[in-house]
Amino acid sequence: MKHQLDFERPIVELQNKLDELKKHSATHPMNLSVEEEVGMIEKKLEETRRQIFANLSAWDRVKIARHPLRPFTLDYLKAAFQGFSELHGDRRFAEDRAIVGGFATLGTHKVMVIGTQKGRDTKENILRNFGSAHPEGYRKALRLMQLADKFRLPIITLIDTAGAYPGIGAEARHIAEAIAVNLREMMVLEVPIIAAVVGEGGSGGALGIGVADRVIIMENAYYSVISPEGCAAILWKERAAAAKAAEALKITAKHLLELGLVDEVIPEPLGGAHADPAAAAKNLKEYLLKHLEQLKALSVDDRLKLRYDKFRAFGHFREKPPAPAEAAAT
Repeated sequence: MKHQLDFERPIVELQNKLDELKKHSATHPMNLSVEEEVGMIEKKLEETRRQIFANLSAWDRVKIARHPLRPFTLDYLKAAFQGFSELHGDRRFAEDRAIVGGFATLGTHKVMVIGTQKGRDTKENILRNFGSAHPEGYRKALRLMQLADKFRLPIITLIDTAGAYPGIGAEARHIAEAIAVNLREMMVLEVPIIAAVVGEGGSGGALGIGVADRVIIMENAYYSVISPEGCAAILWKERAAAAKAAEALKITAKHLLELGLVDEVIPEPLGGAHADPAAAAKNLKEYLLKHLEQLKALSVDDRLKLRYDKFRAFGHFREKPPAPAEAAAT
């Protein structure tokens, strides 16, 4: 298996054994005992795959979200949307290819779709800056969103980035200001907005196109204020504690849904989106259409109020009252 993850080793071993048996049977007559063994291994392979993917840790899901064969924004644009027409440039400084966007059709709906885009190889990763946008990328995204608002087109954003680019050039061109302006302006756009986290959802780089009426997330994606490695380096003084940090951060789709930070989890094919990209795209399209139709049924005023209330509710917590014995002691 190409690009196998460490927890997939039992699956790979069974698959290799099955392939060897089938290869042998292609050149030699298969007797009943070999047929039975093939059937048993196939059954064991399916059971092992289901067991492993039903008990993934938070760190395992982070690894799947970063899988090099996982579908990216442009893959979903080809499989789930029609007639994508890309628009370029922020009209101020440059074209940032870490963010792609343009007009498209989703089902019967004309939309503006914007997403972060990684590369498949070294050359493309350099072109796309590994999916980490500069200030001009966020300014391009805002320009397209304001264009969509002008022509009353719903906005869909696809998030898959480790974070905004933290380099000197980005700081000099005010990356924090660019993201902050997006947060402010997305809150008041009158058209429906749906944000889908399809891979990595890293920090302000993700939130810069993530203020939406509905935030949905793929089953094996994550959304976090900091990467597990960054958190581990700060709290445990070593990046090796990334698995512990991933669990503590509560960044998986399941945790985010429980905390009310996302609205729905999009199921992925067994093995992750990279195992069956077509099925992953089909699921994404189905959930996007469902939420888009619900949002279009609301009035502008209702939609804006719900959007505002949604984000204002984040971060609320309640302290557990002290037990009677503790209260008496104080």
